[in-house]
Amino acid sequence: MLMAPMRVDLFDFDLPEDRIALRPAVPRDASRLMVLRPERDPEDRLVRDLPDLLRPGDVLVFNDTRVIPARLTGLRHRPEGGAVRIEALLHLREAPERWRAFARPAKRLRVGDRVRFGAPGAGNACGLGDLDATVAERREGGEVTFAFDLAGPLLDEAVARLGALPLPPYIAARRATDARDAVDYQTVFAREPGAVAAPTAGLHFTPELIARCAAAGLGQVRVTLHVGAGTFLPVKADDTADHRMHDEIGTITPEAAGALNRARAAGGRVVAVGTTALRLIESAADPDGTIRPFAGTTGIFITPGHRFRAVDVLMTNFHLPRSTLFMLVSAFAGLAPMRRAYAAAVAGGYRFYSYGDSSLLFRAET
Repeated sequence: MLMAPMRVDLFDFDLPEDRIALRPAVPRDASRLMVLRPERDPEDRLVRDLPDLLRPGDVLVFNDTRVIPARLTGLRHRPEGGAVRIEALLHLREAPERWRAFARPAKRLRVGDRVRFGAPGAGNACGLGDLDATVAERREGGEVTFAFDLAGPLLDEAVARLGALPLPPYIAARRATDARDAVDYQTVFAREPGAVAAPTAGLHFTPELIARCAAAGLGQVRVTLHVGAGTFLPVKADDTADHRMHDEIGTITPEAAGALNRARAAGGRVVAVGTTALRLIESAADPDGTIRPFAGTTGIFITPGHRFRAVDVLMTNFHLPRSTLFMLVSAFAGLAPMRRAYAAAVAGGYRFYSYGDSSLLFRAET
């Protein structure tokens, strides 16, 4: 569906730096939850109130992707000499041995260059623990494709050993990653490795909250979308028509699609836990709302005017100004209501971004 272009500055707003959360709430479900229904003022609740805010028969859709330590550091080597330190953030796997990555400084790389990645802080000395790759392709915006000398599970093991957890830049710029993040930046239902960013709405769930949701008659379905680093990229264009989304790999099994379709047929609502779950479901849904099994990539870009096919309710954290995610929630709940809600969140002391508070949005009719 082609959306009418919109000025990106329509999605700008003022956000004081002290509203950016650097640590999650403890326990996870103690976060605040802003509830926004069409034509109503926002309601201030807690995430642990979620079972009371939905109806029996509604279905929570969780993204069960698991964040991998996708930030690698290494040295570029050329036969003529001159090693250069390279940082690479893996974001899309193209083949058992190939990853797309955002590299810095990408301008110092050319096709055919060899890069040796090693453990952070180890000086990248030659050793059995290193991981070698060839630059197979250069793209726009600092994006390159690496062809690694290892493939499949061996490559996965090397990345797990040598990589670092890729905290979002608005957190990483203000403090170092530590051991707490290895737990805090994974959902309790993370299962399928491959993401370079967490599906952050899911970070609020605890085993106890999940059990209470089940006891309240809420269904639960797992899907997988491996969140890419493109989710962090600012929209630099002046117009939404000029912004390119990066592809992400997703899967909806036949069993998951069937469960969602049965729930919808019985009058239940599809409740996407996070924008990643919503984007995957909308990518897989027919115009009549039927959700098909899905296995592949999606680069869906949702802006106001999008006709939502299957998702009725969205649980999501508070997003960056001028971001594709704020555009998405504005499409879902209305631009004017979301601007008012975000202004209320800033004034009311809500905590923003990955480790921040959450919202529960009921779809506006368009």
